[in-house]
Amino acid sequence: MAHLLGAEGLRLEYPTKVVFDGVSLGVDEGDRIGIVGRNGDGKSSLMRMLAGLVEPDSGRVTVRGGVRVGVLSQADELDDDLSIREAVVGDLAEHEWAGDARVRDVIAGLLGDLDWEGPIRGLSGGQRRRVSLAALLAGDWDVIFLDEPTNHLDVEGIAWLAEHLKRRWSAGSGALLVVTHDRWFLDEICTATWEVHDRIVEPFEGGYAAYILQRVERDRQAAAIEARRQNLARKELAWLRRGAPARTAKPKFRIDAANELIADVPEIRDPVALQSLAVTRLGKDVVDLLDAGVTYGDRVVLEKVEWRVAPGERTGILGVNGAGKSTLLGLVSGTVAPTAGRVKHGKTVKVATLSQRMSELDEHLQDPVRVVVSRLRTSYTIGSGSKAQDLTPGQLLERMGFTSAQLSTPVKDLSGGQKRRLQLLLVILDQPNVLILDEPTNDLDTDMLAAIEDLLDSWAGTLIVVSHDRYFLERVTDQQYAVLGGRLRHLPGGIDEYLRLRREQPARTGAAPAPGAPATGGSAAATVSGAPALAGSDRRAAEKEVASIDRRLERLQRDIGGVDAELADAHEDYERLLQLQRRRDELVAETTQLEERWLELGEALDA
Repeated sequence: MAHLLGAEGLRLEYPTKVVFDGVSLGVDEGDRIGIVGRNGDGKSSLMRMLAGLVEPDSGRVTVRGGVRVGVLSQADELDDDLSIREAVVGDLAEHEWAGDARVRDVIAGLLGDLDWEGPIRGLSGGQRRRVSLAALLAGDWDVIFLDEPTNHLDVEGIAWLAEHLKRRWSAGSGALLVVTHDRWFLDEICTATWEVHDRIVEPFEGGYAAYILQRVERDRQAAAIEARRQNLARKELAWLRRGAPARTAKPKFRIDAANELIADVPEIRDPVALQSLAVTRLGKDVVDLLDAGVTYGDRVVLEKVEWRVAPGERTGILGVNGAGKSTLLGLVSGTVAPTAGRVKHGKTVKVATLSQRMSELDEHLQDPVRVVVSRLRTSYTIGSGSKAQDLTPGQLLERMGFTSAQLSTPVKDLSGGQKRRLQLLLVILDQPNVLILDEPTNDLDTDMLAAIEDLLDSWAGTLIVVSHDRYFLERVTDQQYAVLGGRLRHLPGGIDEYLRLRREQPARTGAAPAPGAPATGGSAAATVSGAPALAGSDRRAAEKEVASIDRRLERLQRDIGGVDAELADAHEDYERLLQLQRRRDELVAETTQLEERWLELGEALDA
């Protein structure tokens, strides 16, 4: 692979902090690199140094001659006086941009619901973000840097973006570097992961799941100085292996190492104990929506909603912006009255909502963190039975990532992510038995998301989550519903079923295509397509070939293990070493070829 850019001995220092010291890295053609780490450790700073937007205090960044670099930063740099068309394709004639399949795909995937000739001025923050992303992706770049590209995208938009980026870099030309807290997105597109921590950048092979596996192994071999962080990573690995349907369809040889590492990790939640405790706290009746509907003027938002929320139920809610998710949550919490049907709340129900506005903190802005938490409760119990733990406010704050120094910090001086964690803690300390989370993952890094998921695992009550973070939604909920066409629909197939339903929806509703888009539909979901679906004898043949490949890959792994053992014994026989190494290279090459075929067949079978 050709080298595109590199960094040597980078050092970056702010008046109160050394961010990087002696960092050396390289980016080659075909690389798709995810950058992860805790908030404040320097992920965006690293990206800006590599992109040439920030000068390091020492060291240098080199870019191969002729390499074009494009950057999506978190700052809004759009010109209000331009139209959307001008911001995305500039002064190109229509036949030029409309004749480019990639540009048409970008427009349809990100801007299908916007007025192509409309002004930038007046767009919402999320719409402006999509225009900026579309403008970058419509350009011709060799290396693209994306800083939080999934912000303001819904589940469909994120799925489209992942598919677009994979197609764009499938040929191996160019490179992509992305900073994001969306773990599903990282796992879907990345071939490598860089972890930023303690002034260094540590590279790992593969996407998020592979990174977690390697990090657990690294910590285990190094005797795990950060014991709590390792335990969270091990628990998350157990989820990756056991939980998400998309991650169970892996070749057996790929997960043997993971199985060994999580052999002693219990299931992430004890559903029987939590259900029993939830019934004790709630009774049998929680919230019943009976033929409920909500109409604002002439607009029907929800109609004929039948949903009996059970004690201990953990439900994710999906739907496009404006579909009625917030109205549905209002019916459950009691802040919205139905205009049709009725809503029944159990006598012991206590609902709390984690909103996006963080209004719970307004009255505490001048108070130190420790004081705010201690006012609510002197101790808090998590878990049940023999696993129950009583934690002090300080211990809870530590569990949520607050350092000793930050406990004395006034709330107004906290970062966005710290405020979000404190907000969740205050809601939980109030001990509701029905918890509604509305986009809870905003401003949180991957480590802190894992900590919050761990806290929710031991929370006994009914949990309802609205989120565009697919990983979080699959991780903390046991079932999903969608608001589609004003109705509430159960999704036995989870988020994949929702995306399929949304792909079908434009064809049924006759949605107009975006400029330059194919006539079959202009939604983001309409452009998300994999291999054609297989049926009949073709499907049976593909399934048979997958099974055959699985068996062959297992044999190859055993053969490679045997060669490795022989290599260890032949360290004094140079000729034998060369023969064995050639044999091992052949086995690895065949393994790689079979893996690619296995993935190709898997995509066709899942379509």
